[in-house]
Amino acid sequence: MQEPHLLQVYKFGGASVKDAAAIRNLTQIVREHAAQQQLLIVVSAMGKTTNALEEIFQLAFTGQDYAPPLATLRYFHLSVAQELFGGEAGEASQLHDLLEQLDQQLATLQKQPAPADAYDQHYDQVISFGELLATCIVARALEAQWLDCRPLLRTDHTWREGRIDWPTTEWNVRDQLPALLQRGPVVTQGFLGGTPNGQTTTLGREGSDYTAAIFAYCLQAKAVTIWKDVAGLLNADPKFFADTVRFPAISYQETIEMAYYGASVIHPKTIKPLAVRQIPLFVKSFLDPAAEGTRIGDGRHEPLAPAFIRKDGQCLISFESKDLTFISEENLQVIFGTLAQVRLKINMMQNSAISFSVCTDFSAYRLEKLLGQLRDQFTIHYNTELELYTIKNYDKASLQRLTTGRELLLEQRSRQTFQFVCRAVPVDGLI
Repeated sequence: MQEPHLLQVYKFGGASVKDAAAIRNLTQIVREHAAQQQLLIVVSAMGKTTNALEEIFQLAFTGQDYAPPLATLRYFHLSVAQELFGGEAGEASQLHDLLEQLDQQLATLQKQPAPADAYDQHYDQVISFGELLATCIVARALEAQWLDCRPLLRTDHTWREGRIDWPTTEWNVRDQLPALLQRGPVVTQGFLGGTPNGQTTTLGREGSDYTAAIFAYCLQAKAVTIWKDVAGLLNADPKFFADTVRFPAISYQETIEMAYYGASVIHPKTIKPLAVRQIPLFVKSFLDPAAEGTRIGDGRHEPLAPAFIRKDGQCLISFESKDLTFISEENLQVIFGTLAQVRLKINMMQNSAISFSVCTDFSAYRLEKLLGQLRDQFTIHYNTELELYTIKNYDKASLQRLTTGRELLLEQRSRQTFQFVCRAVPVDGLI
């Protein structure tokens, strides 16, 4: 295997490959570093491609006409290739082959409708084309080696959130990557994995960060750098909050907690494999590559400013026993088991004597499955179109800043963290 100090893993998200100009910027960043070290480059789908593919998939799965949005998706990728490569874009047979495979996948799905419980499985087979198409174009722009990560990153059959088989994955990566990396930069997909029988899985929405960490762990890389459209790890999303603060350095533990509560900069599973092997994670701006960014690693750092984390599209579900008896451990066991079965992740929970409430990401499909299994045993109330706010390292001023003017439906406080669920309200400008 290569010397660990020679290898860096770079991850570029959708905003950094959203169009031809962005891909040119990416190539400039990579070329400034490729001569100094070996580079494995993990790439997400371009721009809003995943959202577009989700719309296309939903139409195909429900037997509706998906041709117009698919034509738009095809035109977008071919236009970017044309702008980057000129007349040679027509010779990009790999890109055309992938688009043809996507077309066949959708046509088969519509001709042979799948049962409802196979939704997530077919979702993975279609949505994965976003990363495959993006890496095809980026590898061509860099004149780098293109690698299909799916045979290497072995997962189970947990569709849409594949669980990594670490021993098999590590053996696969160490067996195949070192020789490729010695020949030059390698471009591969984030977000994707594969089952033992060759079916595609995905690792969870925004899971490309996790992919970079998996490769870094297996190859004992020197560092991972995530290239974003922000100056580093900030205390809040600048799209919603004014006066954000960059953290120059932050610990693995603090970052895990922020990611768990929904901070969008880092995927929640990213940190653990890096912490196990003491691999630092850098968050830097592809708009200003020379800027300092944020270093995430071991060790102490200065006291942190309050961090504001916002999650929209939330659902508050409350369970009450139908005979008004206390919510017991047996009741909670049934509720937790069903939530896990329908794969509704709990973002916040609270119980009283006769009720138990959870806040989850809203999914009409998963909520209906939950209601179908538990409505005979419990009286269930739910509210949708809610927001969940978390303040990490809160103080009096930060509490007042977020709670003023909002109707709090549920709130919870610990020594360092304050959370509340509220109705979504129109905001004039930043918070």
